[in-house]
Amino acid sequence: MELKEVNLPTKYDPNAVEANRYQYWLEGKFFEATGDTEKQPYTIVIPPPNVTGKLHLGHAWDTTLQDILTRIKRMQGYDVLWLPGMDHAGIATQAKVEEKLRSNGVSRYDLGREKFVEETWKWKEEYAGHIREQWSKLGLGVDYSRERFTLDEGLSKAVREVFVSLYKKGLIYRGEYIINWDPATKTALSDIEVIYKDVQGAFYHMRYPLADGSGHIEVATTRPETMLGDTAVAVHPEDDRYKHLIGKTVKLPITGREIPIVGDDYVDMEFGSGAVKITPAHDPNDFEIGNRHNLERVLVMNEDGTMNGNALQYKGLDRFECRKQIVKDLQEQGVLFKVEEHMHSVGHSERSGAVVEPYLSTQWFVKMQPLADEAIKLQQGEDKVNFVPNRFENTYLRWMENIRDWCISRQLWWGHRIPAWYHKETGEVHVDHEPPADIENWEQDNDVLDTWFSSALWPFSTMGWPETESIDYQRYYPTSALVTGYDIIFFWVSRMIFQGIEFTGQRPFQDVLIHGLVRDEQGRKMSKSLGNGVDPMDVIAQYGADSLRYFLSTGSSPGQDLRFSMEKVEATWNFANKIWNASRFALMNMGDMAYDDIDLTGEKSVADKWILTRLNETIETVTKLADKYEFGEVGRALYNFIWDDFCDWYIEMAKIPLYGEDEAAKKTTRSILAYVLDNTMRLLHPFMPFITEEIWQQLPHEGESITVAKWPEVRQELTDQEAASDMRLLVDVIRAVRNVRAEVNTPMSKQIKMFIKAKDDSIVEKLERNRSYLVRFCNPSELEIGTNVHLEEKAMTAVVTGAEIILPLKGLINIDEEIARLQKELDKLDKEVERVQKKLSNQGFLAKAPQNVIDEEKAKEQDYVEKRDKVRARIEELKG
Repeated sequence: MELKEVNLPTKYDPNAVEANRYQYWLEGKFFEATGDTEKQPYTIVIPPPNVTGKLHLGHAWDTTLQDILTRIKRMQGYDVLWLPGMDHAGIATQAKVEEKLRSNGVSRYDLGREKFVEETWKWKEEYAGHIREQWSKLGLGVDYSRERFTLDEGLSKAVREVFVSLYKKGLIYRGEYIINWDPATKTALSDIEVIYKDVQGAFYHMRYPLADGSGHIEVATTRPETMLGDTAVAVHPEDDRYKHLIGKTVKLPITGREIPIVGDDYVDMEFGSGAVKITPAHDPNDFEIGNRHNLERVLVMNEDGTMNGNALQYKGLDRFECRKQIVKDLQEQGVLFKVEEHMHSVGHSERSGAVVEPYLSTQWFVKMQPLADEAIKLQQGEDKVNFVPNRFENTYLRWMENIRDWCISRQLWWGHRIPAWYHKETGEVHVDHEPPADIENWEQDNDVLDTWFSSALWPFSTMGWPETESIDYQRYYPTSALVTGYDIIFFWVSRMIFQGIEFTGQRPFQDVLIHGLVRDEQGRKMSKSLGNGVDPMDVIAQYGADSLRYFLSTGSSPGQDLRFSMEKVEATWNFANKIWNASRFALMNMGDMAYDDIDLTGEKSVADKWILTRLNETIETVTKLADKYEFGEVGRALYNFIWDDFCDWYIEMAKIPLYGEDEAAKKTTRSILAYVLDNTMRLLHPFMPFITEEIWQQLPHEGESITVAKWPEVRQELTDQEAASDMRLLVDVIRAVRNVRAEVNTPMSKQIKMFIKAKDDSIVEKLERNRSYLVRFCNPSELEIGTNVHLEEKAMTAVVTGAEIILPLKGLINIDEEIARLQKELDKLDKEVERVQKKLSNQGFLAKAPQNVIDEEKAKEQDYVEKRDKVRARIEELKG
């Protein structure tokens, strides 16, 4: 038979396959939402990456899952909008730009606010370009015509609208509170921007003398530098040890200030001495006690973590230097009498890594309770947000139920500046969308809003809100699904939900698909310090985007972490290579077939009927599992169908008619190859978009691109369960014969006698009907099929459902040679068993070797003993 020349190179080279394909998709505008009202909309907004650097594996995983969903829905006939965009990432981006300036010997203060912001915009443009380049390498089908940025004018308008609206409702307020302060970046942090780490510290026990000279009271602290800001000592009002002291005063060591002893229910009588020092400007609990007792708030630190004028002789010292000095001084004065080592949890800034300081500051806050109550209420109704897996709904609700007010002001220059102005003379506050008319008399608040404040509006601000008549807002909001990691449920998911309810009256998305974190092979988090990070672009350069995408998307189940393995990515490349080679074979045998020439009405073999049945089953399975976001299971179903059923079995069986003389059978086989391969490429396309487009373009097809081809549908008339059952029996028999041949080292090229004892006549009839396959794939010199097969001579046997396969030893192997070969194998195994048992009986080895080494040796012993017993039994069988 003459083979057709195909345009697929003999070797699968992902770099060549992926080279210009993305540009082709963009030029074809296949990813742009059409606004076609005949179609149902399906919307995803991308979790906007920060414009601070390169995308990491977590981004690659997250966006690949979104790409899969949107590609499936597009093929299923939805009007898909996958909206891309990026986040200005206030603290993180400002820190990067300041670092760059510092390397040139310049600070932001040298430039001034306006010039600094200009520099940051330049940074944004550069890094946005890098991110788009990475999106293109991954093959992400986003609609660039609608790309947004959190500092766009449209989004800025939405931010101002939300701020002013919440302020006028009394849900945004300004107040002096203890907040989390990052002394490195000199800005406030919200609670969830603080990471707690266990740190070795100490409890410092001190005696504060009573002012009347009648004794002292014992207190303890982990932060002795804050004692300079103490304004009281608190005891429980019912504590018999101290009741009589309430109302008296103590002299604060070093400062000499007299401070009162107050009674407060907050104090735990059982903990420590039962008396606590109160520092309202440096501790959130002390702040509340201070409010109840009208205590003064004495701030003893500057914004950069150094001590201020209230710290007296310690002014100018770093807070930790001050701690060392004050401990020394207090010990010399006899005030500090005990230092007790103590492991405790200390807050660190998520952005800079600095130890967070509880700090008295005037900030802007969102009053969270009313907003949280509405978000909790939503989850009790039909229009709730569906979390996948649903266990994360409890995580979300627990946080909402225990919510604290949200500190939204940040002491930065890069971000949405707070729309509040203060009158230069009266101090009056003006909060509105626009500045006051007599702007010369007013000064705008210097702070910007927390980055999460603007990204909380992302699902609707990107659609044109607050212009509620916006076409995109009307058509594509609420969105269909959000894909994100469990690590930002509090940061982002929860905030989008309560802001969505407050400003649109609807949930912002129907489903939230939660994935885990990408970890290394040992299960460790990837980090710079461990040096175990992997750049997705490096993986793509080596194995291609399709291999990386398929591994990421099918390597775990929803909500679970993913262990990255280069070996598994390589295994996926092997899978892609298998698809490539099978496709080349099919294409070479299709001749000049056009799409309209595909004809499935001809007479079909059992293999034809079976592969069409399996295709139907795979279409149904993949569609159902994808709807449930079970992409790991989808991957298994596709892999089994493509590798086992199509490549290993159907293509081999198709060679019989393709290389035969029956032209009608050839035509049918070509049609089935084209039909199955076309539908398989469509099923696989969302996972491996590049290779599937390349192959599909070579196949007989209709339409411009596989990206807009129709999703495969089950054609019930092509399902034949009887043929599928026949095929299963054939595969079992052929596999069993191959296994026996492998066991006794008899190659497939050597003909052997073969007998099949069937359970009943129906099995005989099935096997006889498909005798040609058994002859082709088992290579028998003689084949007998019946219900009464009986042999006197020695034979190897294998049992399959409904039949027993009998292969006489004579002719299959030379028994004497096989016994000699097995005897050699037995001698070798005897030696291995003796060696390992000697090692395990050596007390010196057992005493010194690590447990994992001992366990390995025990496992070896078990393995060698099992193998030896099998070989020994086989020798006895052959001799008998």
